[in-house]
Amino acid sequence: MTRSVAGRPAPAVAEGPPSLGLGTLIAACLAICVAQIGIPLASPIIGVIQRDFGASAAALAWIPAAFILPTAILELNFGVLGDLFGRKRLLVLGGLLITAGSLVVATSGSLTQLIVGQVVAGLGAAAIFPSSLAVIVAGTPEPAARARALSYWALSLAFGAMIAPLISGFTAENTDWHWAYVPLAVLGLVTAAVSARRIADSREPAGRGLDWPGQITIAVSLLALLYAVIQGANDGYTATHIVLAFAIAVAAFAGFLVAERKSRAPMLRLELFRIPSFAAAAAIGMLAMFGFIGTAYALSIKLETIYHLSPLQAALPFALIQAIPLLLTPVLPKLLQRVHPRALLVGGLLSLAAGEVWMALLPGDATDVASMAGPILLLGAGFITMFSALTAVAVGAVDIRHAGMASAVTSLVRETGQALGPAIVSAVALGTASSALAAKLGAAKLPAEAMGAASAVNAEGGAIAVANADLGELSRTLVPLARQALEASLDLGIYLCAGASLVAALIAVLALQYSDAAAAPAGLGSEEAAGTSVPQKDSDIAAPKAEALPGH
Repeated sequence: MTRSVAGRPAPAVAEGPPSLGLGTLIAACLAICVAQIGIPLASPIIGVIQRDFGASAAALAWIPAAFILPTAILELNFGVLGDLFGRKRLLVLGGLLITAGSLVVATSGSLTQLIVGQVVAGLGAAAIFPSSLAVIVAGTPEPAARARALSYWALSLAFGAMIAPLISGFTAENTDWHWAYVPLAVLGLVTAAVSARRIADSREPAGRGLDWPGQITIAVSLLALLYAVIQGANDGYTATHIVLAFAIAVAAFAGFLVAERKSRAPMLRLELFRIPSFAAAAAIGMLAMFGFIGTAYALSIKLETIYHLSPLQAALPFALIQAIPLLLTPVLPKLLQRVHPRALLVGGLLSLAAGEVWMALLPGDATDVASMAGPILLLGAGFITMFSALTAVAVGAVDIRHAGMASAVTSLVRETGQALGPAIVSAVALGTASSALAAKLGAAKLPAEAMGAASAVNAEGGAIAVANADLGELSRTLVPLARQALEASLDLGIYLCAGASLVAALIAVLALQYSDAAAAPAGLGSEEAAGTSVPQKDSDIAAPKAEALPGH
């Protein structure tokens, strides 16, 4: 669809259909649902995996990070490839990679093979996340239709997050945990087939090209950063190789900025961040997802690794958190269209922060669903409200011709936050727990031989290893001490997550007071580029009344 501005024809918004068909919407929602399943699938069975492979505390953080890291590193790359060659191809490829990676995990006999499988499946998710969002945005130039479609997309993501822990929890409780990845392998094939048959392709190749310097530098920066954060918790942050990894991360990111500024066809136009609402959305996305996923990781460690709940019992809180968004299905599209995104963002972020604080304040033995009902409600409602409004702000801040790039950037910062959440919470909580346990052991006045054994286990594997080690009669004394240290430290990690959510809410209040389209660089969000009028005030950008998606 095109419009004219001041007598001049507006540029075409995309190659592909002018409106979003039902088949494309269903296929895109199915794809994002399947891709999202892979992120929390391992959460309820981390304890089982830890006992099966004897994984260290640092290794546990790599299990979710191995899936999320490729999505963070390659979001921009796949955004470029989708614009160049069509998003349909990437959605098909993503489904096939998820199948391949899931089969590698399902047959894993070592932690190394498990992590390799997670990486391969993560590559598939990296192709799906920006492509599924971009194909929807490209097909919905009208604000009302886009708001409605984005709400379905977000709800599909929430549904995937809800059923994932139930799949892994039920499977691990009734069979071997490896079988939890077989349903994901099957769903990956289904996604590829449906996308191949139903997706109406779209692309925007103008001004886009493979940007090798940018791709390499951002990949090196994110990989070095995550390695330093995770491994530093185990090796110490003053260790030479950890300091070097941080230095490489900073240097590579600086190189990325230089490469993107000089590139003729950058995969990320840095001018996007001159749009205040887009820059704010990027920061909010990283902080909010850091807090949400970090809290989920801390809770998974507490429920199964410390208190040894069954996988299905450990899965229920995660499933219920993501079930809340499904209950909001009737009202979410109307909220997105009638309430300013800033209000929804702030409300969602404050709900997240409140739920995180409440979760940290619960007594250590409050592991049943009834005790966690309040935090679960706040976390679920806060997540879907924040996520839906954030997506609308990010892709709505720029010209629709840059939907692929904007979608990829929002996915990149979101996945980076998700990767850093478990990494930083693990570093803070498990590092603090080991120190606290060492102090408790010193105050316990244990016999020299027992003290030596306990200190050796703590030094090698941390407080988690002490809590799960079979030390005979000595375990009766050590396990309560280790649990106390772990609970306090995990609560500290959750408070850190709540702080991140509050900072994100403050950014939303300060940076999203007015629409930023008028301040956008030419071609990125200006009135002429978009071919529509540019609202200036909150009251002017309220979405129109709800209407059905074109093609329904």
